[in-house]
Amino acid sequence: MKRNYLRILITLLLVILAVILLFNNRKGTLRSKENDFAVSDTSNITRFFFADKQNRTVKIERMEDGSWRLNDKYEAGMDAVNTMLKTFISIDIKTPLAKAARNNIIRLLSAKSVKVEIYQRVYRIDLFGRIRLFPHEKRTKTYYVGDATQDNMGTYMLMEGSEEPYVLYIPGLRGFVATRYSTREADWRSHSIFNSRLSDIRQISIEYSQTPEHSFSILNNGNRNFVVTSLLTSKPLDWFDTLKVINYFGSYRKINFEVVVSDLPTVKYDSVTSVTPTFVITLITQSGEKKVLKAWRRKAPEGDIDVEGNPIEWDRDRMYARIEGTNELVVIQYYVFDPILRPLSWFTEPSV
Repeated sequence: MKRNYLRILITLLLVILAVILLFNNRKGTLRSKENDFAVSDTSNITRFFFADKQNRTVKIERMEDGSWRLNDKYEAGMDAVNTMLKTFISIDIKTPLAKAARNNIIRLLSAKSVKVEIYQRVYRIDLFGRIRLFPHEKRTKTYYVGDATQDNMGTYMLMEGSEEPYVLYIPGLRGFVATRYSTREADWRSHSIFNSRLSDIRQISIEYSQTPEHSFSILNNGNRNFVVTSLLTSKPLDWFDTLKVINYFGSYRKINFEVVVSDLPTVKYDSVTSVTPTFVITLITQSGEKKVLKAWRRKAPEGDIDVEGNPIEWDRDRMYARIEGTNELVVIQYYVFDPILRPLSWFTEPSV
């Protein structure tokens, strides 16, 4: 009797396995591998990789906390990543190429293109999307992205192993997607400097080198309990506007730099960073993480004048800055930083 039950169980398992294999095989034949560029589910993408003919590469990898990492060293910008994920899922074939143009486009792709590799979390057993067993990472797409078509409404692409290039587009988008497959590291980097909620911030301090009387520190003890201290006298304020402090902490939600300075000569870099910073901002989170930003004024563009026609020495819109722990200078805008570059006296002025 036991042997019969065992035989029935083995037979059922074999039938289930056969159904799984048959289903997966039929599902894979619905669209040819050589023209199946789109990813049906981007939530299981673990990483993607781009490489061009100039040996420039970018690797964008999903971290366990849901963030994305660029080339194992930078935080990736979520706007760029989300745009790329939407591209992966939305891209579609606009038209195959005419035979007369086929060989020419293949030559162009061989000379100038971006290789794309997409990796996803897949399952060795996937029964109707309900029973999923044995997950692993797998490279699911490899194709080459060329230039835009002559009317700028499509992009030439070729699946690896195929001899038939296609024109790809995103339905409803007027334009082409070739530029989204960038291999420039700077295009993928997050520009975030500070991005913390009030509840996440333990302390903020700003030191102004030219006006030390404006320098201050704010300690967040929770439950709207703050301590505002003058860094010049080391004495806490007897009174300040709590609402202003709350709004001030909220200003640190999205503080970004404009661009990384990649072409500054070493002599110029040293001349900028060797002097005392115009201001230094230090933010400490509740978990103890510390981020320090130093900023310096930069020279105004040559020929810049004021309303009276006098030459202007310092740039009125932008500064240089450096995040502690890096050797890179970035450009920041006064427009972005003005809400957090408050003097100590601002907190003692009642809200209107």
